[in-house]
Amino acid sequence: MQGFVERAGGMFSAIALNVLPLQRNSFGTRVCANWSAHRTASMEIAILDNVIFLGTVTVLSALQNVFFAYTVQNESVHKRAGHTAFDRVNVANHNCVDVYPTFLALMWTAGLFCSQAPAAFAGLLYLVVRHKYFVGYLGETSQSLPGFFFGKRLMAFLFITSTAGIINYATNYFFEINFLYYIQTATKASAALLLIP
Repeated sequence: MQGFVERAGGMFSAIALNVLPLQRNSFGTRVCANWSAHRTASMEIAILDNVIFLGTVTVLSALQNVFFAYTVQNESVHKRAGHTAFDRVNVANHNCVDVYPTFLALMWTAGLFCSQAPAAFAGLLYLVVRHKYFVGYLGETSQSLPGFFFGKRLMAFLFITSTAGIINYATNYFFEINFLYYIQTATKASAALLLIP
């Protein structure tokens, strides 16, 4: 029966049954012909589980950049003499694009070296704040200031989290002292405080 395969008292996952070829061993039990390929596939899934939220926020930020570019293009088509909407949209887009690589680097570093969930949460909040900044820039420039200041706070959180994670990795590597549990606890607790304006 291919539905359940027993080996040494354990069971293979359904993924291995569908992906990996099965053979009969000397006892007549069906076993996986290539166990190392199954183990590699399981490790890849475990790695992807550790970055799925970061990847999702990255794709959402790319979609947001497409929206910003479309808005700039739309304003450039309707540009009229003496109309400054295009100028404001263009400046807002350039400001967002200038900070974008720093945001991605900090979010991924914080997620990989410290904790994925708070880094992705801060990244998602940053996308909302960046959108508020962009839309606020279309009106009066002063309407974009709350988004700007909140974005600075989120970037500071990601920077501190990234730095703490890297320092912890270095101390663990050189001195075998690991503070990751305490850093993750503090990061998860302070991530909720990011919602306070």
